[in-house]
Amino acid sequence: MNDPRFPELTQRQINILKEYGTIESYDKDTRVFSLGDLQYDFFAVLDGTVSIEDPYNDNYVIVAHGKNEFSGDSGMLSNRAAQFHAIAKSGTTLLRIRPQHLREAIAKHSDISDVLLNAFLERQNTVLNEFTGGMKLIGSGNSKHTYALRDFMEKNHIWHNFLDVDVSEEARELLQNFNLSEKDLPLFIASDGAICQKTSLDQLARYAGVLMDFEDKVFDLLVIGAGPAGLAASVYAASEGLSVVTIDSNAPGGQAGKSSKIENYLGFPTGISGNDLANKAYVQAQKFGCNISIPHKAERIEHTGEHFILYATNGKAIKTKAIMAATGANYTQLPIENIEKYEGSGVYYSATGMNISACKDELVGVVGGGNSAGQAALFLAEHAKEVHVILRGGDLGAKMSDYLVQRIEAAPNIQVQLNTQVKELHGEHYLESLVLETKDGERIKKNITNLFTFIGARPCTDWLKGLVATDERGFICTGPGIAEKDLYRCDIFRKRKPQSLETSIPGFFAVGDVRKGSVKRVASAVGEGSMAVSQVHQFLVESNNARESVEA
Repeated sequence: MNDPRFPELTQRQINILKEYGTIESYDKDTRVFSLGDLQYDFFAVLDGTVSIEDPYNDNYVIVAHGKNEFSGDSGMLSNRAAQFHAIAKSGTTLLRIRPQHLREAIAKHSDISDVLLNAFLERQNTVLNEFTGGMKLIGSGNSKHTYALRDFMEKNHIWHNFLDVDVSEEARELLQNFNLSEKDLPLFIASDGAICQKTSLDQLARYAGVLMDFEDKVFDLLVIGAGPAGLAASVYAASEGLSVVTIDSNAPGGQAGKSSKIENYLGFPTGISGNDLANKAYVQAQKFGCNISIPHKAERIEHTGEHFILYATNGKAIKTKAIMAATGANYTQLPIENIEKYEGSGVYYSATGMNISACKDELVGVVGGGNSAGQAALFLAEHAKEVHVILRGGDLGAKMSDYLVQRIEAAPNIQVQLNTQVKELHGEHYLESLVLETKDGERIKKNITNLFTFIGARPCTDWLKGLVATDERGFICTGPGIAEKDLYRCDIFRKRKPQSLETSIPGFFAVGDVRKGSVKRVASAVGEGSMAVSQVHQFLVESNNARESVEA
């Protein structure tokens, strides 16, 4: 059986690809790209061999690509760095294609797209799950800041190796070798050997290649937020030829990305994790030419009348004709005075594979009664000694899908605590226990060491600063839900009412959980994001007609 990671291109496909690249021959062994290279090229082997070597493991040969095979992975669609060395052996002839030209070929030829993207995703999964190496992050397993960096790399599928100074002798030796102390943590060692002390999220993202700068032009559409709604909008808009930029403050997926397994999303009968769904959509959007930058956080928006200007926290500005808010809603903190002390060291807002080792054979708590809480409880129950689902209300099925309720009730190591709240958290450096309180006032101490909270839905709209109409909770009003007095006075709104997903300013749209009245489900978010693109097209046509009439 052929290995899906290393398929062969047909001669017809190679002939097509020749239109996008150049042919090169090598009379001696030549490294064609190196670990850490940004914007490295794609190579198809016309004759000879390209050896992919792992410099983290004494240049171990991972694979030798033969005739009609090709190099590369999904990082080529963005700005991510090469993860290995590639050596063209003596006597080899290669077809070299620049990344921007490769994206053109993928967008135009579906059969080539299928072969390349399937192989790229398979290779990415192999590297992340089977190989030890990548960028090094050194820090404390009980540090909130270090946890945030680890969570970012995990959710953005960045290959890395975390060394915990609390338990790893190698981590302590590295600090000693570099003449550094724990005051310099978290410490990041990039693929090229560069060292970054007290690493910030922006620094890490730039080294990883997921944070981008954009050319100085006016884009057709800026999507703020890369959850299901934002990614759907990005895919549809880019596939229809619009110039699209998508930014997100943390990682693709939004709240759905925090779901360990989604089983009621159409087309995935055995379920898919929110993280995997987001990653596939992230690659899909880039396939069509969408520019995606993370973490790129919106700070404020300026409306000039002709276009919008977004000012980001990294000091960059993006100009766009239309804008789409898909920033979603965040889970809120439990109302406990010292909760921030334990965030990242016992209190978490998502349950991923990164949490498994800390939960093994431990008592775990899950707060919340929605689907994300139910999915997390079932996921964690596979590893924890006991999982306690803590619910303020008296009915587990009030907001949770029935299939999750049935599984939770059938799980032998899941206990449901109804009419109960978390009142106190205890532990010197990390969470060691907590106190629950029932509606009758009874207080119960539990030795729960990992607490996952999925409560509340606070819209991420602080960056709007009153630019568009919102309700009293901060959710963005759209379409018929906008009061007449809140409408922006302009020619477009004199001729028509706002479209169903349009805000109080023409050309400014809102989709997904951030929108007032939205259904908080992945499928509806994807539907809104894709549907909004047709409304963006209508607005762009109107704007273009208005400009032409003025010029005439």
